[in-house]
Amino acid sequence: MGSTATMKKPVPPLKFFPLLLLIASPLVFAHTGDGPHNGWLHGFTHPLSGLDHILAMVAIGLWAAQGYGRIVWLFPLIFVVVMGLGGLLGMIALPLAFAKYGIMFSLVILGALLAWRKHLPLSVNVLLIGLFALSHGYAHGSEMPSSISLPSYAAGFMLATMLLHLCGIGLALLCKKFAGARWIRFSGIIIAGSGGFLLIPKAAG
Repeated sequence: MGSTATMKKPVPPLKFFPLLLLIASPLVFAHTGDGPHNGWLHGFTHPLSGLDHILAMVAIGLWAAQGYGRIVWLFPLIFVVVMGLGGLLGMIALPLAFAKYGIMFSLVILGALLAWRKHLPLSVNVLLIGLFALSHGYAHGSEMPSSISLPSYAAGFMLATMLLHLCGIGLALLCKKFAGARWIRFSGIIIAGSGGFLLIPKAAG
């Protein structure tokens, strides 16, 4: 005597990618300062040592993927190039007062743009990307150990940044195809909330 079992439609695992990627405690945002002493490897791992940098880099990819044609690749390319300049400024210890706030506001603004799907003029987009890239690059450069090679360190953190951008672009494309754009908006809320969390101590201080 067989009874027909009700088969539930499997939930595509890809629709939970943004949640799995972004659920993490803000307590791990701070950089530890630890890492390998090889210049290239140290530079490569540095952007991966703080969730603030990871979220911002992925957000750039998510944001770029909301555009069309060359925009998808133009935003990440501009970010990496300008970030290299910011890294150089940090390495030579040239003061850049807005760098710490630029990192925090990059999360808030990029997250808000993703959440509300705001489309800004190209010139405004490029200006924001430039400011955010300088801030993140300065942080990477200023934390470079003096005992390692500057060019290899810069090459490492620029490559890691490009890969994180690609992760963001790929994630956006997967969400659009399998999970719907609402998950991109949800990711934006998480990213903006993370930036707001980082700003609380600064506002209270």
